[in-house]
Amino acid sequence: MSNSTGPTPSGAFVWYDLMTPDPQAATAFYRDVIGWTAEVSTTSGKPYTLLSANDIMVAGLMETPEEVRAMGIPPCWSGYIGVADLEAKLAALLAAGGSVRRPVEDIPSVGRFAVVADPQGAVFILFSPFDTPPRPAIAHGTPGHIGWHELYAGNGPEAFAFYSALFGWTKAEAIDMGEMGVYQLFAAGGPPVGGIMTKPPQVRMPHWNFVFNVAEINAAVARVQAGGGQVMHGPMQVPGGQWVAHCQDPQGAMFSIVA
Repeated sequence: MSNSTGPTPSGAFVWYDLMTPDPQAATAFYRDVIGWTAEVSTTSGKPYTLLSANDIMVAGLMETPEEVRAMGIPPCWSGYIGVADLEAKLAALLAAGGSVRRPVEDIPSVGRFAVVADPQGAVFILFSPFDTPPRPAIAHGTPGHIGWHELYAGNGPEAFAFYSALFGWTKAEAIDMGEMGVYQLFAAGGPPVGGIMTKPPQVRMPHWNFVFNVAEINAAVARVQAGGGQVMHGPMQVPGGQWVAHCQDPQGAMFSIVA
């Protein structure tokens, strides 16, 4: 995560939210595990819980809409990518083989969004704000903020080509993971913010995974387990000396933590 100030650059992740069947329980879980504070907003007409770290809004959560449940979509985190011209970016996405999962909608006084998927089926959200105030300076690794973005793609090189053409992402270091293939780091106008890899066979479908900063990995893992979540893999050390654990919250949404 960049620690620079100024308007959010187009093509960067700007927001994250969770669809869950039990917002109250999910709020309590993440408040304990990540240390977020929570405030319920009704700006959009439906309850939406804003999650903050040290008074800086980081993410949100809401109850899974009935139409989404009917489609069999499980609880999940989604990432919003900021764009200046939503319609133009949608047209480019469709021309590149992506798809629209939910057409353009307004969030009153906030912005416009559309739920989309890349050509391999990984879902994300295009977002165009009505206003672009300066971002506060956040140092890399600050607890409570998003520390990394991972794409488990159907085909890693093809996925990178898609996002690079659409958002201008650039390649950083490529890490050879042996039988697991190449883990390609990418940047969005600054230092690396994530990685893209071809998903292993046990991962059912292409998807984005979001990694939340915590102060100390073992204590955070204990909080995940005490709160009814599961640690699916880790903690394990990754290049750069950090420790990561891949987790599932009590309602079934996947996320990771890093310290």
